[in-house]
Amino acid sequence: MTMSVVWTAMVAVAVLCGAATGRGAQVAAGAAEGAKAAVDLCLAMGGMLCLWTGVMEVMRRAGLAQKLGRLLRPVLKRLYPGEDEVTLDCVAANASANLLGLGNAATPLGVEAAKRMAQRSGGRAGDSLCMLVVCNTASIQLLPTTVAAVRGAAGSANPFDILPAVWLSSALSVLAGITAVKLLSRVWRDGP
Repeated sequence: MTMSVVWTAMVAVAVLCGAATGRGAQVAAGAAEGAKAAVDLCLAMGGMLCLWTGVMEVMRRAGLAQKLGRLLRPVLKRLYPGEDEVTLDCVAANASANLLGLGNAATPLGVEAAKRMAQRSGGRAGDSLCMLVVCNTASIQLLPTTVAAVRGAAGSANPFDILPAVWLSSALSVLAGITAVKLLSRVWRDGP
């Protein structure tokens, strides 16, 4: 609701300023150009997301996602102690999708894992659920497909040239998040 008010106010101010300065035609042309650019961006991103979601589905059907999940299992068992196999499978699938930069594909898997964790902790956000939220939000991305799609739609000659920066920043953000969750869970448990 608040964003609707903000966007409406911004459009109203732009139209009023354009009319007051005699540039109404330029404001209208800018609005039309912006709308066209938004549609072009959405189509480019939609195509890229469809491609990588399809790649993820092929990986799942070929058993590669399951193998990646098994590869991640030792780490996940340490991050989510006491969680059952089904929950860990959901977390592994979520992490796999995030590694490929498919946040949209990762969301339903993360929601399923979060529901299962919330049921086990009586509807409260336990340590595992907090860890899931942090790891999902600050996920390590091997292939930042969504960002690459935006860069490609914006005309970048090499949309994936940001890989080293993405790898470093996402690894550091996950490390900082995991450290914060572990420290705060101890403080909260030892606190009042």
